Formats: sequence, C-alpha cells, structure tokens
Amino acid sequence: MTAMATKAMAVQGSDGTVLEAKKSRVKPPPMFKVLLLNDDYTPMDFVVAVLQSIFAMTREQATQVMLKVHRDGMGVCGVYPRDLAESKVEQVLAFARKHQHPLKCVMEET
Repeated sequence: MTAMATKAMAVQGSDGTVLEAKKSRVKPPPMFKVLLLNDDYTPMDFVVAVLQSIFAMTREQATQVMLKVHRDGMGVCGVYPRDLAESKVEQVLAFARKHQHPLKCVMEET
C-alpha cells in the first residue's frame, strides 16, 4: 500500500464519509499590568532609575510614569505575560529593598 492510500484511509470514516481535522484555537495567555505604587519616602529620582533599568524606559518615559505614580497613586510600568510580570515585580522589590526604599510594585490582570 502506498503512503497516499494509507493517508486516505486514515481520514475516511467507516461509513464512507471524509473526516476533517478539528481546528482548535489556542487562547492567548492572560496579560498582567505591572504597577508602581506611590509612597511618601521613595525619592522620585530612584523611581526614574528603577523604570529605566528594569523596564528599559527612556528618561522621558520614566519621568512621565513617575509623575503619574506621584499624582495618581499608581502608574503602569508595562503589560506582560504572568511569568514576566512576576519577574519584573520581584526585580523592583529586590532593588528597592537593596537600596532601603519602601517602593511597592504589584501586578494585576488586564
């Protein structure tokens, strides 16, 4: 038997109907916003440095996010899949701890 005949038999049902492969769509993974929270002790320059080093923002972008955090109490640093968002939150918290600042960073599903 040839490979062509084997393939045709594999897709043909017992009653002679042709079976088609069911196409399934994979949902994209949920995305998470990484947020910085305002406090009264962390210097603005430190927040800008965090945004530049951990989130690869330009100085201008980092300054805008820092001002949003300062004025509104929180600001979005980026939107990532769960694993990457968790990693970014941990990096921020570790960096803040290392420099003895109480900066808080959280994530929430978009």
